[in-house]
Amino acid sequence: MITRINHIAIVVEDLDAALGFWRDALGLPLDKTEENPGENVTIAFLPIGEAEIELLEPTDPASGIGKYLAKKGAGMHHVCVEVTGIDAVIERLVAHGVEMINETPRVRDEGTRYAFVHPKSAFGVLVELYELPEGP
Repeated sequence: MITRINHIAIVVEDLDAALGFWRDALGLPLDKTEENPGENVTIAFLPIGEAEIELLEPTDPASGIGKYLAKKGAGMHHVCVEVTGIDAVIERLVAHGVEMINETPRVRDEGTRYAFVHPKSAFGVLVELYELPEGP
């Protein structure tokens, strides 16, 4: 079941320049920045309501985000929807003929499980499914 939009991810060439718009001009608060060496990206997290804008700056031009930036340029990368029961959501999507990039969810260090729907099946939009770990 889909519960909410978790984040919208935007690929940028220069994180500091992008923060000049999103944080400084638009006024969104910067919660934190972090390096994600597994994805070769630096991420800035800017909360907005119950969701976030995530700015993604590749740290390696050969990474997935780096290749995306070189091919398509800066701009929206994906929409992330938070789900419960990610395995059942993927099963339902596949049963409806949806092409998945990840049919088996990946797991982040803190326990978040995630998978991507191929843009071909979502009318040109890369969609991330995100299942947060259960609380203590």
